[in-house]
Amino acid sequence: MFLPCSQAFESYVDKYGLNRNSPAIDMGVQPLGVPSGVLSSVMRRDRILLEKLKGMGNPLLTYPFQRGADMLPALADGRLDAALLGDMPTLMSAASGKVLIVGLVKQSPTAIVARGRAQVGALAGKRIAYVEASSAHQTLLQGLSSAGLSEKDVKLVPMRVDEMPAALERGEIEAFAAWEPAPSVALANSGANRIVFRGSSTDYFVISRVAAQRSPQAVNVLVAAYVRAIEWLRVSRHNQEKAAQWVKDDAEAFSGKKSDISLEQIAGITRKELLSIPSAPRIIVNPRAQPPLKVAFDFLKGLGKLPADASWANVESAMDNDILPNIMADARLSETGRFDYPE
Repeated sequence: MFLPCSQAFESYVDKYGLNRNSPAIDMGVQPLGVPSGVLSSVMRRDRILLEKLKGMGNPLLTYPFQRGADMLPALADGRLDAALLGDMPTLMSAASGKVLIVGLVKQSPTAIVARGRAQVGALAGKRIAYVEASSAHQTLLQGLSSAGLSEKDVKLVPMRVDEMPAALERGEIEAFAAWEPAPSVALANSGANRIVFRGSSTDYFVISRVAAQRSPQAVNVLVAAYVRAIEWLRVSRHNQEKAAQWVKDDAEAFSGKKSDISLEQIAGITRKELLSIPSAPRIIVNPRAQPPLKVAFDFLKGLGKLPADASWANVESAMDNDILPNIMADARLSETGRFDYPE
């Protein structure tokens, strides 16, 4: 199920009627982001997944969100069972002990895009669009910090990510911080638009701890579908292009307007930011480096963007689960190599 978009930012989530006692597996998705939206568009069309969950009495329902932060209250109290989130909302949810971090959804740069400005320092006093508590918000904070600036030195303009390139063209803002495909769209719109700062961004597939305890079998089936979606995308460019059309359709249904990005761009971003990462969907831990998300955790907590009681131990605990390893250890039983999607 894919529910219609409400234009009222304050109330669109309320209209979903999310209920902790729903027998469904309720998953939050972000169709306006790539490759996160590509992955969820494939998953929600997975006939194997849909049939298995239906047989368990736990049908899959997917709900589109404008940003990951909007999902956090529903993940916290069990109204959402799963979600695809950027690193900042993942940290916010994991640090409070509400989710398990299952696997990787993307690994890529986010960007600050400006019109005719070669350095971040030139943005002092300028209007910058952003999505609060997103991975791109973290990139904006990093970029400003690199130039000796803070949020107080610029004029922040909250905005939906898909609206940013057009707002830049109209002169309503001087810059924006965003994930793909917004930077690619802006660069294609005008040669005057430039990337003035890049940050490292990761997205994750998370499961609420409530769902993992209440419906472990259904969660395993959902995680298997997540793995299967990545495997299917890796099979061929034809599959990638088909998925690109699906997410474009989903994004347009959610936003209520035509998308400016081409299918080729969507497929290219998906290859670069997800499929070309050999470990994906696994999260690789390098024993000689800081754990995944630790640098971001320390940076955001130092700026007061995480609660004072946010616990790194909770984040470590969220990543310390065996859901994905168990699914990948028995591909035959999990059926991660068998595909059944619409033609």
